[in-house]
Amino acid sequence: MARLAPHRILLNLLLDSALAGLALPLALLLASPGEWPPAAWWLGGIPGAALALALAGLPVRLSQQYWRFAGLRDLLGIAGAALLGALIFWGGLLALDAWRPGNPAFPVLHALVLGLLLGLPRIAGRLQQTRHAAEAEASAQPVLLVGTGDAADLFIRALAGERRPSYRVTGILSMRSRQAGRRIQGHPILGTAEDAAAILDRLRAEGRLPALIVLATPHAQGPALESLLDAADRHGIPVRRAPSVTTLDPTATRHTAAPLDTPRLQLRPVAIEDLLDRPQVPLDRDGMARLVQGRRVLVTGAGGTIGGELARQVAALGPAQLTLLDHGEYVLYEIDLELRERHPELPRRAVLADIRDEGRIRRLFEEIRPELVFHAAALKHVPMVENDPLEGLLTNALGTRVVADAARAVGCRAMVFISTDKAVNPTSVMGASKRLAEMYCQALDMAARSGEPAPGGTAHPAMRCVTVRFGNVLGSTGSVVPLFRRQLERGGPLTVTHPDMRRYFMTVREAVGLVLQASVIGAEDRADQPPELREGGIFVLDMGKPVKIVDLARRMIRLAGLRPEEDVEIRFTGLRPGEKLYEELFHGQEPPRPTHFPGLLVATPRTADPALVGRAIDEIAAAARSGTPRAALAQLGRLVPEFDHNADGAGSRAAQ
Repeated sequence: MARLAPHRILLNLLLDSALAGLALPLALLLASPGEWPPAAWWLGGIPGAALALALAGLPVRLSQQYWRFAGLRDLLGIAGAALLGALIFWGGLLALDAWRPGNPAFPVLHALVLGLLLGLPRIAGRLQQTRHAAEAEASAQPVLLVGTGDAADLFIRALAGERRPSYRVTGILSMRSRQAGRRIQGHPILGTAEDAAAILDRLRAEGRLPALIVLATPHAQGPALESLLDAADRHGIPVRRAPSVTTLDPTATRHTAAPLDTPRLQLRPVAIEDLLDRPQVPLDRDGMARLVQGRRVLVTGAGGTIGGELARQVAALGPAQLTLLDHGEYVLYEIDLELRERHPELPRRAVLADIRDEGRIRRLFEEIRPELVFHAAALKHVPMVENDPLEGLLTNALGTRVVADAARAVGCRAMVFISTDKAVNPTSVMGASKRLAEMYCQALDMAARSGEPAPGGTAHPAMRCVTVRFGNVLGSTGSVVPLFRRQLERGGPLTVTHPDMRRYFMTVREAVGLVLQASVIGAEDRADQPPELREGGIFVLDMGKPVKIVDLARRMIRLAGLRPEEDVEIRFTGLRPGEKLYEELFHGQEPPRPTHFPGLLVATPRTADPALVGRAIDEIAAAARSGTPRAALAQLGRLVPEFDHNADGAGSRAAQ
């Protein structure tokens, strides 16, 4: 809790009392020049005037005002306190039947003089502060502000509240065209953010180019932000974001005891996520709550990027129990600790287990009996799986089958399988192994919808298997964005495998929200359910347009305030084993079909009998355990005929 400054308040009280004592004789001289009270009257009159002002100042907290930061509200408070203090003093004279001037206008004159004496030093303090600010502003960095009227106003006010401001606003770019030509606190609105290129050109010609562009609004995103960054980059001007609105609010910190030299305007870099500008997709939150609330939920791979976000969003929906499963001790500890702090009342269990251990997984599922399983555990790094393909096959294919079979055996309502765009026309073992897992889950789901018994004759054929496929998520473990950030911290170079490489990107929160949406649609019998699901359809997230990795690298360098190829080198290293130039979300024989739900598409790739796929996975697992990768990969190629293995990184038909 913030502490008051009693010595400052006491000093204000003493100064105001002295001014109240000075106002009394001045008011008497103005009211009745020929009349003067007896000497004894002053012994009570001066203290009485000071006491009357102290009482009148309590409602407006007169003694707590910062004189050099006095504003219109403070001056109005002074006027009210002066009027009330004069009336209290006059009332005291009447009540005590003490000497009083004959002029009935004395209370009014007393209030005017008192208000003037109280206001003048505060106005002088404010002018002195403004003068110091103007002197300091001369050495401050000139900035061009981008934001709406309210956002720009808050930033300027916060800047004015600093003793030694680091920035001075030279102009404003509005988000709306109808504001152009107007002024905010004396600063001209030069145009809109869309006009940034022309405005910067004009300012350069006039010799008034700003040193920095500050985004004071969170609404500058996507193509508009990219256009602004391009315009700034042409002139070598860095772009930064202002603090949040609550931080900028001057009323939030006016009476705190924070050091005056501590800057509140600590600007931060523009995040690469801001450039995606993916529109907010409306989600069926009620349906999600209906699916999760009161049910036992298990998340595999809970320590990973997708699994961890799934655990967070599921925990917020109120499951009866949440089981977090991962084979990594530290990442499991981290997500468990986070959920314990965020949702202490949630029944939760963290389990260290390997999804490839069939006996352990079956015993665990029989004990927990989950009603909803989100299967996010996988080996996902393409070059790493190429180095150890058998591990990828055992985890991604066999592990998925183990989890699906165990879930079905205990009567699980639905299992949601997280797949990848690398499963389409795969050129890597990772992608082909995930495609094989897709095939098994598709087959199980078709069997459940048709009422056929599960492989092995289990008594619970009704479990739905919902498969969701999407591309890269920004900032995920092992992805290119954290890699570029680490390389930038070391001063470069940024390594890109090929100048034409493209990838799909979305934020992890958006991806997981759409996974939950797909889960609601796939797990329930709905009238608006896509008919393709009965044929083994796979949900595919609408990833937007693919992004060139080299453009992403250049943008991250610029966002760091550096220049590509000049300050930081971009080095092309060549395709790695298993990589493609272009990822695909749909196979040529599985054209995308729209659904009634924004952000979700559905595909119907080739499917097979679950028993057949299950036996093939067992054969691949046997070959993997015996250490014969050639036999395992040959069987994988027979099951996934579109698998065009780019084993040496030289390229393949899918990479052309």
